[in-house]
Amino acid sequence: MEKQLHLNLLASRPPMAGGFQSGSKMKMGPGRKRDFTPLPWSQYFETMEDVEVENENGKDIFRIYCSGSHGPVLLLLHGGGHSALSWAVFTAVICSRINCRVVAMDLRAHGDTKVKNPEDLSADTMAKDIGKVVESLYGENPPPIVIIGHSMGGAIAVHTATANHIPSLLGLCVIDVVEGTAMDALNSMQNFLRSRPKTFKSLENAIEWSVKSGQIRNIESARVSMGGQVKKCEETTSGPGVSNSIGEGIIEEEEDEEAEEESNKKRMKEDDQEMKKESIFTWRVELSKTEKYWEGWFRGLSALFLTCPVPKLLLLAGVDRLDKDLTIGQMQGKFQMQVLPQCGHAVHEDAPEKVADALATFMVRHKFTEFKDGYLC
Repeated sequence: MEKQLHLNLLASRPPMAGGFQSGSKMKMGPGRKRDFTPLPWSQYFETMEDVEVENENGKDIFRIYCSGSHGPVLLLLHGGGHSALSWAVFTAVICSRINCRVVAMDLRAHGDTKVKNPEDLSADTMAKDIGKVVESLYGENPPPIVIIGHSMGGAIAVHTATANHIPSLLGLCVIDVVEGTAMDALNSMQNFLRSRPKTFKSLENAIEWSVKSGQIRNIESARVSMGGQVKKCEETTSGPGVSNSIGEGIIEEEEDEEAEEESNKKRMKEDDQEMKKESIFTWRVELSKTEKYWEGWFRGLSALFLTCPVPKLLLLAGVDRLDKDLTIGQMQGKFQMQVLPQCGHAVHEDAPEKVADALATFMVRHKFTEFKDGYLC
């Protein structure tokens, strides 16, 4: 059986061929309708701000979302194609567990971050971005920081840690990214990207697709995070009957123009009006164009991870993720590992409470922080 792309750049599992897939958790009782309306970031984070960073070409502006007022900083790095909003539900949970501060940032060319050179997604450049944002936020004396990254963000977290861009680094947590299986998955990545819908009729449709395709299995997280994956098209170039587009929960197909021509004209007029009222949405990041950087994110990652001199936590959706280097390292006690079954690749979105519990236990065990008063672990 061919391996699923559980370590792809999208922080997602690919949909099954032919459209939506529905697991047992996706089934609803008769007459019940799930709510796919978007949720605001402010329901999960306390503040949002833009951080200016100087570079050779001028200023880059990084969007960050924050919560908490004391304790170590959890610096959260999202997967490819996603945004800081993928950490929204997790943030609310972890802040209820331990004393900590959260800083979730939109990486270069993702979310609402604006950089002068968005085409440069090399591991080196992205790792330097992390260091510059930390310096801009905290100056020369940053607080203790635990860097936590998922998928592509996990790889960038490792590169950031090994390059010593964060001098106050306390610990490192990598979520569901392992060099061996990530490199294997890259061969099928372009096919997966081509299989995705190119546009959605609305943000609600995008949220619905993300849940029904299995990309995000937690509907609450999908409702807050999908807004960071898609954006309104600047120009509406598509119309009714466009293929590879998602609308009203189904994949649209071109209809027979000869059948009920008058009815079709009326429907097309109504759809045109609906298009103007309900803008077309498309992906914020064209991941297919970032292919030249994929290998640089993941090659040599296991060795780099093992050489990081701080306490390390590896969270996986399945034990099959481990490659040889990590298996040996885990047996030698070089890092702590926990497997969270029944999750998709977007572990922190699918099971935010389990991830928060694992991270909280890891941090308290290493005396990085303490559980909040009244919280029973």
